[in-house]
Amino acid sequence: MAGDTLISAHFVDYLLIAIYFAFVLGIGVVARRNVSDSVDFFLSGRSLPAWVTGLAFISANLGAVEIMGMSANGAEFGLPAVHYFWVGAIPAMLFLGVVMMPFYYGSKVRSVPEFMLRRFGTGAHLVNAISFAVAQLLIAGINLYLLGSIIQALLGWNLTLALIVAAVIVLSYITLGGLSAAIYNEVLQFFVIVAALLPLTLIGLNRVGGWDGLKAGITEAASSNPDGPSAAEQLNSWPGTALTGFDSELLSVIGIVFGLGFVLSFGYWTTNFVEVQRAMATNSISAARKTPIIGAFPKILIPFITILPGMIAAVLVSDIARTKAGETVAGGADGTVKYNDSLILLMRDVLPNGLLGVAIAGLLAAFMAGMAANISAFNTVLSFDLWERYVVKDRSDDYYLRVGRWATVAATAIAIFTAQLASNFSNIMNYLQTLFGFFNAPLFATFILGMFWKRMTPTAGWTGLVAGTLSAVAVAFLSEDAFGSLSLGVIPLAGQGASFVAAGAAFVVDIVVSVVVTSMTKPKPYAELKGLVYSETPREDLVDPDEASHPWYQRTMPLAGLALALVVVLNVVF
Repeated sequence: MAGDTLISAHFVDYLLIAIYFAFVLGIGVVARRNVSDSVDFFLSGRSLPAWVTGLAFISANLGAVEIMGMSANGAEFGLPAVHYFWVGAIPAMLFLGVVMMPFYYGSKVRSVPEFMLRRFGTGAHLVNAISFAVAQLLIAGINLYLLGSIIQALLGWNLTLALIVAAVIVLSYITLGGLSAAIYNEVLQFFVIVAALLPLTLIGLNRVGGWDGLKAGITEAASSNPDGPSAAEQLNSWPGTALTGFDSELLSVIGIVFGLGFVLSFGYWTTNFVEVQRAMATNSISAARKTPIIGAFPKILIPFITILPGMIAAVLVSDIARTKAGETVAGGADGTVKYNDSLILLMRDVLPNGLLGVAIAGLLAAFMAGMAANISAFNTVLSFDLWERYVVKDRSDDYYLRVGRWATVAATAIAIFTAQLASNFSNIMNYLQTLFGFFNAPLFATFILGMFWKRMTPTAGWTGLVAGTLSAVAVAFLSEDAFGSLSLGVIPLAGQGASFVAAGAAFVVDIVVSVVVTSMTKPKPYAELKGLVYSETPREDLVDPDEASHPWYQRTMPLAGLALALVVVLNVVF
């Protein structure tokens, strides 16, 4: 153990972390007993209740994005970061549950790319499967990098060694128990994360003098740094110019509503198999629809234990305050202090031993949940959508189960290398949102057009995807800093607004190309589109007839309406 560790943990902290890891691996061992075929391994035998998958749905997303990325956003931009939740998540999650999950679950597909195969054929399926697999390897690298950063901060190990150790832990329980191990660990991890971050937030808020003290601290820091965002920009969620990097308030609002709230958000939540896979593991169509809606309620509250600690760190932690003022500060997880270090440094400064161990376990839980979700989705798509369909066909179910386990090992090894890419970004959200613009925005355009327009052709499906993806890549690399040092700076777009514009470009180009190509090519027979296109699917196939007899809090629509009302109120209040 190095003597210059970033976090000074005590024996009791290490004991708590060790107990947590014992539970994680134990769940993997227990879950292995229930894995007898590929459906058990990849989809938990479609047997889980809605409350389990609803918590797993959120926990799978409660990884690097929510914990380090959003605390970094809170430290750098302040309250506008809540748009990633109240505009950029909840509406899309509700839409997924109400409109799209009946198609996914009712078709009995094993993945989102398999749904694309049935709707558009092999062209769109192959493009989607490959792009999704690449995206999961890159995003798993983000989670692994931040997981390794915690181990590095705790033990002082070299980052590469920390990455390898972290990867082996995640690999162990996914390889043992498949999706069931991942999901039940995600439920455990959800409660561990809340137990870790809630005390950190409350103690930090008390230390800074409550909400009024936090506002005063941010105002004072902003007044001494005229080059940074103003106090008003940081303490009001709208118009969010600090977040988007736009000078115009109108353009900032348009960017948030259209780029983040529609294209990026709906693209991520409605087509990302990492999330959809959890709902597809349920025991009924009603449970599948309620999974993202149940998840929406804790999601609404997550900003208070992620973004708020980042804002507190920018006031309480001198290293973060100096970084925000433009200084280069030695220290941090990789040599210099970055916004990604906000939560770790706040933990170091305000938590006593014991609570520090719980907080570290919570961070480890978050990053393992995120990485496990990426890896479990990757092994499903690689096994079913690529290997079985295009490489080795018509083999036994046991053979593809072994392929899935080997894919898990391979993905974990590759994630060690993609983690090095993530280390180049001072705010990991910049990198992550750029990736979402590449992969999710064009997929959403193709998906939503194909679901509601039966005339759309198979050729339009894959050409629209390719054109949309290439346009997002072009905008990102031509902007100032959307892709770090690789960006060329031709287009004057900075901050996360660049990723919003790239996503918007991908969506528009995909739609235009799809419409043009459809006008020149032949559609599928409409009789083949039942269960795939809204107008061709009987309503009784999209709902559970027994749900009407349940009390309101067990029905899809009342729950969705309540969640939407809550998020509207919060947008007004803040």
